[in-house]
Amino acid sequence: MIRFFKGCLILVVGGLWSSGAWAASVVFLNPGSAPDPYWSSYSRFMQAAADRLGMNLQIYYTDRDTRTLLTLARKTLQGSDRPDYLVFSNELNVAPEVLRLSVGSGVKLLAVNNTFTADQLSILGDLRSRYPDFLGSVVANDEDGGYLIAKRLIESRTPVLPGQTLEMLAFSGTNSTPVSLQRERGLYRALAENPQVRLRQIVLGGWRRDRAYEQAQMLIKRYPNVSLVWAASDLMAFGVMDALGEAGKQPGKDVLVGTINDSTAALQALLEGRLSVVAGGHFTLGGWALVLLHDYDNADKAARQPIGTWRVRAMQIRERSDSLGFMQANSRDDYGIDVRQFTEGHSPKGVAYPFVRVGAAN
Repeated sequence: MIRFFKGCLILVVGGLWSSGAWAASVVFLNPGSAPDPYWSSYSRFMQAAADRLGMNLQIYYTDRDTRTLLTLARKTLQGSDRPDYLVFSNELNVAPEVLRLSVGSGVKLLAVNNTFTADQLSILGDLRSRYPDFLGSVVANDEDGGYLIAKRLIESRTPVLPGQTLEMLAFSGTNSTPVSLQRERGLYRALAENPQVRLRQIVLGGWRRDRAYEQAQMLIKRYPNVSLVWAASDLMAFGVMDALGEAGKQPGKDVLVGTINDSTAALQALLEGRLSVVAGGHFTLGGWALVLLHDYDNADKAARQPIGTWRVRAMQIRERSDSLGFMQANSRDDYGIDVRQFTEGHSPKGVAYPFVRVGAAN
């Protein structure tokens, strides 16, 4: 069986969650765009999870534009038709302003993917007392993802002869978002374990294919002996591979490329050998966040506690032999996972509970 969480690809049986209770309403401010394969998959799984859990979900794409995101946040939090819950990401460092807009709204908040930075927390202080409607955060194991792809890349080229080194290039996302920084931390952990690998340069590709392509064009000329490329997202990896092809280098042979995001395009490239390493599964994070919101919403109101900070063990290496199976799963909105089996702290027999508590509400 193909695995999301050590056996968590579970076929869905039965119909929608049936309940006579009033359905909780949720708005998700998707930081990406609808054409982006990752954020599209993210929304599809989140919607399928909402349907299974009997929750009303509305998704707005914000196209990585701060003004658009805050306009939609203001409409959601201060308009006449407010939801019970707002789910958002701190990808554009907008979390403090979203908190400010939420004061007095009665809308409960949950952060996903990117939670508050250390600098933001030092300024905001105790979130629980200042913003009691902020419930917590749900993040993925992004450091593991960065580490795993770097480790697998290095293992594919080692051992090397004494005195020899391997040269690597790295394409990160941004220098401010926690997700990007966590993935970088994983990269550096793998490099510390393998001193025979020399990181020639790390650049910020902004999660964009065109930008990574332009950067790679220059870097390939500057460092002609590079044989490993670490990319924090599949779009940047494809931009690098475009530049490698133009330079007469074959991805998967002359230069090994590893990346994060198990989009259908990335899995196809892995199957064909153009991508050497792919880690994924974190597109399910929004759906898992709804599981925690569902449990909170169904708890006795007098006994409710903030959700706190949870890490989902979502990200794992995708093996080439499993590529077809994962591509088939990608064709289903629910990706073969029945999230109802993980409510109220439960997991199916033999499957690990995917959530790990890592902190209080902030």
